[in-house]
Amino acid sequence: MGVIKLSPKYRIHDGRIFYSARKILKQTYGDDADFREGQYEAIESVMMRKRTLVVQRTGWGKSLVYFISAKMLRKKKRNLTMVVSPLLVLMDNQREMAEKLNLKCDVLNSTVKDRRAEIIDSLIHDELDVIFVTPETLFASDIQSSLHKIKVGLFVIDEAHCISDWGHDFRLEYGKLGRIISAMPANVSVLAVTATANDRVVNDLRSQLGDDVYVSRGKLTRESLHIQILRLDTRAKRYAWLLENLNKLPGTGIIYCLTRRNCEELSEFLNAYGLNTMPYYSGNDEKLNEEAIEKFHGNKIKAVIATVKLGMGYDKGDISFVIHYQTPANIVSYYQQIGRAGRNIPEAYAFLMAGGDEDERIINFFINTAFPSERESREIYNFIAFHEGITLSKIISSVNINQMRITKALDFLENDGFIYRSGGMYYSSAKRFSYDRQHYREITLIRKKEIKQMQALVKTKECYSKFIVNCLDDNEKNNCGRCSNCLGHHVYPGLTLKVSTLKIAVSWLNSGVIAILPLKIWPYGKKIEHVNMDGICLSKYGASGYGALVREGKYETGRFSDELVERSAEVLSPIVKEKLIRHIAFVPSLRSDIVKDFAERLASRMKLRIADVLIKAPAAPQKNMESSMYQYENARKSFSVKNVRMPFRVLLIDDIVDSKWTLTVCGYKLMEAGCYEVYPFALADSSEGQNI
Repeated sequence: MGVIKLSPKYRIHDGRIFYSARKILKQTYGDDADFREGQYEAIESVMMRKRTLVVQRTGWGKSLVYFISAKMLRKKKRNLTMVVSPLLVLMDNQREMAEKLNLKCDVLNSTVKDRRAEIIDSLIHDELDVIFVTPETLFASDIQSSLHKIKVGLFVIDEAHCISDWGHDFRLEYGKLGRIISAMPANVSVLAVTATANDRVVNDLRSQLGDDVYVSRGKLTRESLHIQILRLDTRAKRYAWLLENLNKLPGTGIIYCLTRRNCEELSEFLNAYGLNTMPYYSGNDEKLNEEAIEKFHGNKIKAVIATVKLGMGYDKGDISFVIHYQTPANIVSYYQQIGRAGRNIPEAYAFLMAGGDEDERIINFFINTAFPSERESREIYNFIAFHEGITLSKIISSVNINQMRITKALDFLENDGFIYRSGGMYYSSAKRFSYDRQHYREITLIRKKEIKQMQALVKTKECYSKFIVNCLDDNEKNNCGRCSNCLGHHVYPGLTLKVSTLKIAVSWLNSGVIAILPLKIWPYGKKIEHVNMDGICLSKYGASGYGALVREGKYETGRFSDELVERSAEVLSPIVKEKLIRHIAFVPSLRSDIVKDFAERLASRMKLRIADVLIKAPAAPQKNMESSMYQYENARKSFSVKNVRMPFRVLLIDDIVDSKWTLTVCGYKLMEAGCYEVYPFALADSSEGQNI
């Protein structure tokens, strides 16, 4: 082979590996291509069968490490590379890069159900170089039963911080990967990569990877980013800033929101005023998500408005800006998300909107619901242990716990080995149940501290970039010279907030309403014979504008304002006129007449008659009922109808709607007693988790 001239730039132990890796790099990217600092060393570690952890900034080229390694392994006939990756859009990016290196690859995730058996067969017969798999798919029974037949040479965990429950984005399915790593034969290389891991997470990952871990950890500063904090304390100000400035920014970008609802509402507003955007979030129609990414990738829309679903690994080299409509939960998430911008362009912008209490309320909801409570875990475990073979539907209908919380508790109980599934039934295992309250408490306290760290970022007069990477345990001492604090002025000229634009945003937000779609199936599975008509909710509880007025009236003044009466009359007038509604009924309460008072004033304002036809019996507060079955039963026992002539059509008024079972049961009983149509109306929607 001759003498290889080894560059002093690299730490090289095996010249043959260096020669082969560099040859692949140059064949793929041209003669001028060279490894970034640390890339070759990580490749060599993989090829020498070491456990390897790569913690490098976004855009550094972590995927290049495992793709070149995969290419070299196949040349040595050392079996395929399996890449565990959390996101479908991330897989698409990686697949394109793999194919650029002439690697034969495929994916195993929810999008290939029809081809699943065929793909597994090709893995067993060693026909692929690289397979991308989601952790959820990896732990499916058909994959697990085939793993012993699949020859793996390199096992890669992308976004490896998800393994650690100290990390900002821990996932239960990822947590199980530690078991696979510990069972890997010594001749299988293991590579874990992430851009977002502080010292605590790095130490946890090292312990999970095992002895003799090679760690590649570099500087985190992104030279292309210009960071600015925008102190905008209301939704209206944030809407107005985006309307005024989005088209002034160069290129295309991402706007991050904390919730699904925010993505939808913000996109609708911006599109209504001529800005071309699309939402992207978990739970959205996957075809719409695919369309959003396709158009964004082709620069056919100005911005994609996304949740954290687009937060990890998405690679579009020319993203010019990232805007955070709301403050993220922690510095790690923020760093990861702004890292989407400026990968292959010299200048990019990161704007963080901050102020007000709505962001913190949403973040606290995430933190407080991250783990099942001890009551939830113990109650569900005891129920399963008592029955020894119980279906999910039976659990949901039998315990007074919200269905989403039941699902979370079951996931944790199964992951910790206290229960197991077989044939669609849940059973308790031989492992004695215990609740790890100390560990959960420690993690929750860390999450709370991380909120304070984000608040400190918003307030700091220091260099934003240095502050961020220092929080990630990168001891950078130099200022970036590009953020608004370093510059002493806006990072991009002409970014203002005009009074006229603010008025447009306020008007839009105040004009919006939320649909109350009727429930059609009782919790026990039977069809509801008398179904409410589509209803209207005036606001999101506690949100700026009418939502704040509802909270103030309910818990501070004890009376809903005349402004709420006027706005309700304005919203309801078209439907009252179209449907020839003549009466207003209301949901009564034994504790307060606040809803009755509002209904009477609204009836007077709209010249309608009050139909005082519902009776409330003593019962536990509906807010204490968590499951659909308990909510339904409590409402069914709580309300009855007076023995009077029913109005033909009626508006049914309540102050707050959450599960919709109160409105559903009251509407059903009104129609059962002779009412023809019931149109629900509520002042505010308080459901928290349904649109996160």
